[in-house]
Amino acid sequence: MSRKPAEADKPADSVVQNLLAERRSLMVALERARLELAEARGTASGPDPKLGELQSELRRLRMQLDEARADVNLLRAERDELRDGIERALAQVESPE
Repeated sequence: MSRKPAEADKPADSVVQNLLAERRSLMVALERARLELAEARGTASGPDPKLGELQSELRRLRMQLDEARADVNLLRAERDELRDGIERALAQVESPE
């Protein structure tokens, strides 16, 4: 009833092989995660070449928005002045003194 040493080692070898395969798989997953993180941070291949162009466009659009807001405020003020003038003129027409 003696077992051969090779037969006794087979289950242990199988477990070891499975653990080694799992370790390799985890190492690959870890490296992929590191690469994805580096890419997300922009350090893997450097900054996007279009980044400068996009930032410039963003500044231009912000300036344009600020100018449009200033124009709107100016037009509101002019509208309010015209409304006040019309109200004064109507008040003078309705009650001539």
